[in-house]
Amino acid sequence: MATAASSSEVPEFLSFGGDKYRGAVVEDLQLPPAFALDLNEKILKAIEFAYERDFSYIPVLAKDRKPIGYVDVGALKKKWESGQAKPDDPILSHTTQFKRGKAQPYTVITPWTPLDDLEAFLKANDFAIVTDSERKFVLGVATTDDLTNFVSRRG
Repeated sequence: MATAASSSEVPEFLSFGGDKYRGAVVEDLQLPPAFALDLNEKILKAIEFAYERDFSYIPVLAKDRKPIGYVDVGALKKKWESGQAKPDDPILSHTTQFKRGKAQPYTVITPWTPLDDLEAFLKANDFAIVTDSERKFVLGVATTDDLTNFVSRRG
């Protein structure tokens, strides 16, 4: 989670004309409920749900329901159309696994994470998996498009 800035530091968003998120948090994005796949699912299920729900990324979960990686739906569709992905392929064979460890700490994004923090996270990542604070449940997936839409809706 974010740490508070000292009183002598001016946050970047204030130095460039104000807080465009007006103190909003991830919950304010009104993300659709998450859809995640078990690591043992087949590619066919991912393709079906991707078309139905128009998701760009689908989290992949371990048996304990913790995220272990994700499927990039655009890349998977290209593999599917070119014959490189078969309906019965395990999803795990097309999953980009998260790199965890001391060199790459896990950043927890919850419904209460400020949108400024989410924006900073998305500068280095294509998307964020929104979880509860204990990381037991995947609640949603946020992208820069979600932030852009939020700002345009709020005016």
